[in-house]
Amino acid sequence: MSSASSEPTDALPAPGTESVRYSVVVPVYGNEATIPMLLDRLVTLAGDLDGPMEAVLVVDGSPDGSLALLRQLLPTSGLRAQLLSLSRNYGALSATQAGLRAARGEYIATMAADLQEPVSLVEELFARLTTGDHDVAVGVRSGRKDPAMSSLLAKTYWAFYGRFVQKELPPGGVDMFGCTRQVVTELVRLDESHTSLVGLLYWLGFRRVEVPYVRNEREHGKSGWSFRRKLRYMSDSVFSFTDLPITLLITGGVLGVLGSSIAGVAVFTAWAMGDVQVEGYTPLMLMLLLVCSAILLALGIVGSYVWRTYENSKHRPGAVTLHHEHFHGGGSTTSEPRHDAVHEPVQAGR
Repeated sequence: MSSASSEPTDALPAPGTESVRYSVVVPVYGNEATIPMLLDRLVTLAGDLDGPMEAVLVVDGSPDGSLALLRQLLPTSGLRAQLLSLSRNYGALSATQAGLRAARGEYIATMAADLQEPVSLVEELFARLTTGDHDVAVGVRSGRKDPAMSSLLAKTYWAFYGRFVQKELPPGGVDMFGCTRQVVTELVRLDESHTSLVGLLYWLGFRRVEVPYVRNEREHGKSGWSFRRKLRYMSDSVFSFTDLPITLLITGGVLGVLGSSIAGVAVFTAWAMGDVQVEGYTPLMLMLLLVCSAILLALGIVGSYVWRTYENSKHRPGAVTLHHEHFHGGGSTTSEPRHDAVHEPVQAGR
């Protein structure tokens, strides 16, 4: 491994001055087993493109040996790359935003380090962008080789999300996307906490094109997306882009008032006619429990919006970069030890 120097040598261009046409941003967390294959495929991709490409690898506080392995393999890989090491695990979406900020290419794409999305899709995204007819190219799953229950839940969620929250989103959801420098500039300017990167991308608009692909089965390791983290991502995606929960609360409140008024008139009429003989304790308690539960639910929904407003008011950085290293593709390395904050929306960890 080539030793890292704290300052660029005279024979090397200063970091950030090399001409780069394409950038591929790859968050890394628990992907030690796939890193050799990942680098091989990125090298192949770089050779197939019609201009210089860099890989921006963001190690998001990975608990395995991903960072050490990348430092070992990158100097001899022949791949032009940036390696960012975050100070802890901030989550895939914050890591992606950190990579987008560091990327220098005219066209930028994202991909996962687990190789469930084919690398050929990145080339297709770049091909669509370089025509000049599109500003954003998204990979749309036409099929997925995931477990049946996981696939069913994902399809159900994205169908609901596309129907009620952001109608432009494809039914299968979006995991990978590519965009122009202009779109990335606008995307990283959005200073929001606890949000969805894909949601922000669609909120921005621009000219989009969808590229279908089949998601591969995971070959190594297991996904870091636990049920709790998926639930957090779902709530962030919903509360950040729609007032549907508040609308449902208002609708339920109005219907409840109307129903209570009608029921009150009916009960009063029955009492006036002498038809009410015994006061019902059980129905009264059941209604009391129901009303109290509904109030708590309503407070929780309103509280979710209030909490997100409070989090956005902090302007806390979304990630802190501990080290930033440049690999120039010829076995040379320059290192920039950093402890600065990367200001992007905060995301829940994996």
